[in-house]
Amino acid sequence: MNIAFGLKEFLFLLTGLKWTIFLSLIAFTGGGAAGLLVAVARTAQNAALRRAMMLYIAVFQGTPLLMQLFVVYYGLGLIGIQLPAWAAVAIAFTLNASAFLGDIWRGAIEALPRGQTEAAIALGLPMLSRLRDIILPQALRIAQPATVGYAVQLIKGTSLAAIVGFIELARAGQIVSSQTFAPILIFGIVGAIYFALCWPLSLYSARLEAKFAAAR
Repeated sequence: MNIAFGLKEFLFLLTGLKWTIFLSLIAFTGGGAAGLLVAVARTAQNAALRRAMMLYIAVFQGTPLLMQLFVVYYGLGLIGIQLPAWAAVAIAFTLNASAFLGDIWRGAIEALPRGQTEAAIALGLPMLSRLRDIILPQALRIAQPATVGYAVQLIKGTSLAAIVGFIELARAGQIVSSQTFAPILIFGIVGAIYFALCWPLSLYSARLEAKFAAAR
């Protein structure tokens, strides 16, 4: 039966938006924490640790996110671990984000002048102190534009979560479209919502990049 688009349908889209934001925050926060460890390990002196992190990054950057969602959701089910859709997509997006953010922050760490690290070592500062007080504050500042840019890609990428039944904004749009038979209207609204989320972040990323370029 053809249902007209109204307040109820719009509120359903907003429910999907809520889950899109929720998933993005979880993935960015969890991926950021894990990505920091990946970046530090990727720049460690231990060669085996560096190679392990190189492989980790290569796997998650070199395979489709859609496949990673399938592996976490259906693969864990095959070995008897049944996860709800929201938990599976949160894990998959967090792992994926940790690889990308870890690589971004690794580049920022390596962009710092080596003299600063060498001076800290000469002063006898322990590794944790070097990271906390000297390296990471500067590296994360350098990485801000790329980090914000990745957040935009992450928000848009959450639309893939629909493949395992997670109802975020894009999936909510599909459901409403199938009820109203008005795909142009519905996905026009969905696209406008995504634009409203991502455009300010894109502008902020470009502003940060211009600011740091001017400072250099």
